[in-house]
Amino acid sequence: MTEKEIQILGFEKEYEYGSEEKDWYYYSYRIADGLSLISCDNENAVNGEWYVDIFNTNPCIRFHKMEKVQALINTLENAIVK
Repeated sequence: MTEKEIQILGFEKEYEYGSEEKDWYYYSYRIADGLSLISCDNENAVNGEWYVDIFNTNPCIRFHKMEKVQALINTLENAIVK
């Protein structure tokens, strides 16, 4: 997926050490406490292709398509007990 698609999904841009002056960044999306999605960083986006992982899983769970990430976000957010 592209960086623009990650932005459209509502991910927030995160900078190295919280500084917007740094060249290194990635995107994150918080679903609930302890459950977040995280993109690769801009240095690992090859040929403009980004991916998203479920944060801190072993083994890694990775998505490359915007539609799959959108479906995951919708499924998880609709399951939140309020």
